[in-house]
Formats: sequence, structure tokens, C-alpha cells
Amino acid sequence: MSKVKVVFWSGTGNTQAMADAVANGITSAGGEAEVTTFDAISAADAAKDTVIAFGCPAMGAEVLEETTVEPFMADYEGFASGKKIALFGSYGWGDGQWMRDWQDRLSSAGATIVGGEGVMANGAPDEDAISALEDLGRQLAQA
Repeated sequence: MSKVKVVFWSGTGNTQAMADAVANGITSAGGEAEVTTFDAISAADAAKDTVIAFGCPAMGAEVLEETTVEPFMADYEGFASGKKIALFGSYGWGDGQWMRDWQDRLSSAGATIVGGEGVMANGAPDEDAISALEDLGRQLAQA
């Protein structure tokens, strides 16, 4: 089984905890998880993987983090076709519009969203969110 990258940005630690839960799900299904941050990898390097997870909290008016994640995703969109991508992130306001926009954006670029939708947590991930994230990791390991 191949390695699955889990790439995230976290300002408070909530999305990092979510990334760790995805990684736990990958390893529990017999896969190998590599957890890294958006600023530690280029979009071209991420494009080498056919299965990958991305995590980012909602920022501002429910958008992706604008200085690191948004430029990365703008570059990555050109590589997204045919990829299997899982999305996750935390929020403190709104209703998840940033996640729906992110899904639509990558689907329009030709990616398949693993799990059908992103996993969101309001603030720190609770027990239900951790369970959903671990399940998402298992799905990635089998993708």
C-alpha cells in the first residue's frame, strides 16, 4: 500500500488535530500516512500523489487561508484531474460554505472527493468529528 499525504494549515491547532485523526485512520487501515504542512510542500510535489488529503480552517468570510493555502490550491488545481482528494477543516462561524466552495473547486478541476464531502469541526474536533476523520483516513487508505 502506498503512502498517503495529509497536508494541512492550522492557526489554533484544531485542524492539526484533525490531520492527526485522518493519519490515524490511514494507519489503522494498514496504510502509511505522511502528515505535512502546506508551506512544507509545493503543489507540483503534491501532484505526484494520486490520493491525498488537504485540511484548512475557514478564514475571514469563510475562505481558505489566503497567504499559504489559497496560492497552493490555485497552483494545485491544474494538477487535480484524476486525483482522489479528501478535505477537512475547522470553523468557528458560518455554515461551512468554505468547504462546499473548496469541494466544488476541486471537483470542477477533475478530482474525486473521497467521502463525498469534507469533514468539518466547529472549533476543536469532538468525538464524532474524530470518528468521521478516522473513517475518512480509512477510505483514503483503500482508495
